[in-house]
Amino acid sequence: MRLLTRSVLLAATATALATAVVATTSAYAVSPAPVGRDAPARPGATAYDWRVTPTGTTERFRGLAPVSREVAWVSGTNGTVLRTTDGGRTWRNVSPRGLGTEMLQFRDVEAFDARHAVVLSIGEGPDSRILVTDDGGASWTETFRNAEPAAFYDCMAFSSPRRGLAMSDPVDGRFRLVQTTDGGRSWSLVDPSGMPAAKAGEFGFAASGTCLSAGVGGRTYLVSGGVDPARVFTSTDHGRTWTVADSPVAGGESAGIFSVSFRDARRGVVVGGDFAAPTGAVDNAAWTADGGRTWTASTTNPSGYRSGSAWVAHTARTVLAVGPSGSDVSTDGGRTWSTFDTGSFDSVECTADGACWASGEQGRVGVLNR
Repeated sequence: MRLLTRSVLLAATATALATAVVATTSAYAVSPAPVGRDAPARPGATAYDWRVTPTGTTERFRGLAPVSREVAWVSGTNGTVLRTTDGGRTWRNVSPRGLGTEMLQFRDVEAFDARHAVVLSIGEGPDSRILVTDDGGASWTETFRNAEPAAFYDCMAFSSPRRGLAMSDPVDGRFRLVQTTDGGRSWSLVDPSGMPAAKAGEFGFAASGTCLSAGVGGRTYLVSGGVDPARVFTSTDHGRTWTVADSPVAGGESAGIFSVSFRDARRGVVVGGDFAAPTGAVDNAAWTADGGRTWTASTTNPSGYRSGSAWVAHTARTVLAVGPSGSDVSTDGGRTWSTFDTGSFDSVECTADGACWASGEQGRVGVLNR
């Protein structure tokens, strides 16, 4: 069974990745920020670096939702959710209690301020759940539990604090979506007739919460792997109808596109690779300048499998990509990439006020210096 094979493969590969590497986005779609310079503050890619913050845990945080320079949420293994309100100097454990989530993996979190957040746990059947807090994590309410045995939810994306989508691997031959219009407090199935048919073996990767991404003006993007080439699905009506395009990113059983990020209605990037080969740097990134209708392979690729991507606010063409073998930056809209760090991260997000955060294994959470 495809979903069982993928979940087992993800678990087995996590140990291998940890051994091999020890070492403009917000929680919802916003209009492009005023454009500033794309070059780093100091010459060369090494002008970028991460300031790692002390989380006090070794959980793996694939879920990341920074709100500002001061406020950020992370979610991950063993039902863990943390929150900071002082720029990462201190973190508070705000994990759900008493709801049977202690062994779940919260692979995605979406947050809108210091009080309201939505978390998604991944897995087959009832392991895919969504919980909401309105009091900073003091209490949580389960608002969705998957009842479809074939579904496996991977990612969420919100276009506003009230409107969002959650994505599952294909059910009955099409990617499945549920939607909310009340900030995650209730969910309903999206009519699947507007979704193009999935190919045999096609699925999404629950690696950073960015296999589904909300853009401006009701646009939403969904990316896949498992098939070659990997594909990009685009909606311009909040997920009701979709088109699909091939990408230059290679796909396979453990390979494809892991993350999609758009700066505006035209300019976007996708990154990925093969998580079973974390240092592989072939056919793992592409860019578009026409809203995702066509995709062009990057001339110089990120230096390994990359699971997360984000545009830097107040720049026109600067994008970050992260993965277990390091971090890369592009200052030309994804056409070329340069490595600036070799530490392990799974997710990266940037906020409207110019802050960029990253999270990953061994409790690592970083804030970008540039």
